[in-house]
Amino acid sequence: MSDSPRDVLAIDAVVNIWTDEALAVRPSALKGFYVDKIGREEQTYQGIPLEQMLQRMDAAGIERAFLIAVKCGREGLRSHFRVPYEVVYKACQQYPDRFHGLAGIDPFEGMAGVRELERAVTEYGFIGAHYYPHWFEIPPDHRKMYPYYVKCIELGIPIQMQVGQSLIYTPDNPMRSVGQPILLDTVACDLPELKLIGIHVGVPWTDEMIAMAWKHPNVFIGTDAHSPKYWPQSFVHYINTYGQDKVIFGTDFPVLEFDRTLREIDGHGFRPGPLRKLLRDNVMRIYGLSG
Repeated sequence: MSDSPRDVLAIDAVVNIWTDEALAVRPSALKGFYVDKIGREEQTYQGIPLEQMLQRMDAAGIERAFLIAVKCGREGLRSHFRVPYEVVYKACQQYPDRFHGLAGIDPFEGMAGVRELERAVTEYGFIGAHYYPHWFEIPPDHRKMYPYYVKCIELGIPIQMQVGQSLIYTPDNPMRSVGQPILLDTVACDLPELKLIGIHVGVPWTDEMIAMAWKHPNVFIGTDAHSPKYWPQSFVHYINTYGQDKVIFGTDFPVLEFDRTLREIDGHGFRPGPLRKLLRDNVMRIYGLSG
């Protein structure tokens, strides 16, 4: 059997839960971003029940998805929102063989947030942490993040965070792009045991993200949010050669659609070994998954 995207059961490491319950916490102004800016169809934006998400995953050949209990911005500020950990936990309980939870991080919550992260892992079974630097304008190497990093090491979980530019998600709250990949260098030097995953490819600093993953054993790259059709050639080469153990597949659904993303990956003609590592083997190793 050949290792094409249709033969290898992929694991999507970056997925937004899009049920009515999860959408209820998102500001209505985000519609302009999803529908007008990035071109998602109105039907998808209005909500996807878990069963329909699983149907789309099955059609694309995706076995499992990591659902983010996302935290976007400080509470009380304009356009902030967060998906409660409990919403993702219920989805994982309902489909334990298909979904895993990621705990969103708010650096302004301090030790209360650190304890909440610990509960998400020890009580809810979440397998990792997730952070959006730009939503808080707190870069990855800021001191406020270090208690969370240390807790991730203690719990044995990776933390993924967006690197590269941010967009304008709501007109009333533009945010600076504070997640330049080079900032992971300080964190990885200070905490070499921490598993750091720079998601969103690092655009427009993809080569910088590649340099960080090449330098540090525990720094990895997530491929989500940017269509594979437009990946820089240096990134395609990295996945297919000397970086084949360092990159994990993701979509940031609904930013990218499952099936189209895998079809575009197939279009790059990756060698069978690196392709399997990209779609499945690397994320299983990094997150300690079985099966």
